[in-house]
Amino acid sequence: MTIKPLLPLLPLLIAAAPAPDPHELKATITSLVGFGTRHTLSTTTDPKRGIGAARRWAAGRFEEIGRDCGNCLAIETIGTTASGPRAPNGVRVEDVIAVQKGTSDPDRVVIVQGHIDSRASDVMDATTDAPGANDDGSGVAVVIEAARLLSHEKFPATIVYAALSAEEQGLWGSKLLADTAKARGWKIAGVLNNDIVGNTHGIGGEHITDRVRLFSEGISAAADRKGDEQQRSVGGEDDSPSRALAKAVMRVAAQHKGIGLQVIAIRRPDRFQRAGDHISFLEAGYPAVRLTEPAENYDREHQNVRVENGRAYGDVIAGVDFPYLARVTALNVAVLRELASAPAAPANASLAGALSDDTRVSWTPVAGAAGYRVRWRRADGFTWTDERTVPASATAIDLQHVNIDDHFFGVAAIGANGAESLITFAGVPMRPVPGR
Repeated sequence: MTIKPLLPLLPLLIAAAPAPDPHELKATITSLVGFGTRHTLSTTTDPKRGIGAARRWAAGRFEEIGRDCGNCLAIETIGTTASGPRAPNGVRVEDVIAVQKGTSDPDRVVIVQGHIDSRASDVMDATTDAPGANDDGSGVAVVIEAARLLSHEKFPATIVYAALSAEEQGLWGSKLLADTAKARGWKIAGVLNNDIVGNTHGIGGEHITDRVRLFSEGISAAADRKGDEQQRSVGGEDDSPSRALAKAVMRVAAQHKGIGLQVIAIRRPDRFQRAGDHISFLEAGYPAVRLTEPAENYDREHQNVRVENGRAYGDVIAGVDFPYLARVTALNVAVLRELASAPAAPANASLAGALSDDTRVSWTPVAGAAGYRVRWRRADGFTWTDERTVPASATAIDLQHVNIDDHFFGVAAIGANGAESLITFAGVPMRPVPGR
């Protein structure tokens, strides 16, 4: 068997990607804004206002989508009780999730998420209107539109669409979902966290419609001391699972040129001194990234709706650029399709070639892989520059005149449709050779 017949199918995977509808996105955000406030401590019993009504609406929307695809979605509301400085008396935290079960590898899971809660200027104010159109109505709109578009397809892996609660209170909804994933034995291939993804007018006057920021973790938050030492010993700080996911998003964006988005890969877990719901998954050891618009407008975040000295404040629907949000949604959909279609990433990849001008890359085989793609780059670079594709029968490759000291290496599994897994970084703890 050779890999060559697989490669021409990748454009078919790209061409089949469905297009998001800006009108659907606007309808979702209009409904969310209509609940007045979605503060986590707001009413849960009022049928038209508050976090409870918003969550019930999200569940109902998922149910509608599920009926349209022949009941392909399993809708759940999962919950726990949490307390902290922003909920001193405790609060019921609930996430609404829709599970699209995979056909052949259902325990492997890809998650797309946004947080449904909103807030006013005072984080403890649970009654004042807090429209939350962009923070994070835009992220929830991405999730619901992705479910609408992808629910009519079948994938080997499971896709979970999640509307999280209590992000503003302490990332409690994402902690709940990460704990649920662990309890259910999900093998998470990637988490796409969409938070503040619909505005194109920055507070400094910028108007940027062709970029999206992507935040990823380098040193693993979940690693123990031995894991930290191993990552440093092989120079793997730019190739953690989170960074591998970020590079996959960059690759998919480059392949889907029609989306029209440049991915700005920012090499830190989140914005400076700020945090989002992907952090809970990073702390649990799962690959996760955050997508955020390129130029935030802080007058529209965490502000009561008002006008002061001719300056408008508040997160209202007029601040959302729906054609831009459709492009961000298209990127999410393309990445979800790729990861849910691809085999699992190799569990391990290792190197041999110290004191040699050649490098041998080896990896553990992956069930269902139709081939493997070995990638490498010079050790002073961030993105992969060279590659070689081999058939499924191969578990190693010898790269002549590619020096192990001067390059980094990784291996991805390839599906029969050309879809590519995350790249597993290749390396073992390097022990200095005496006298060398």
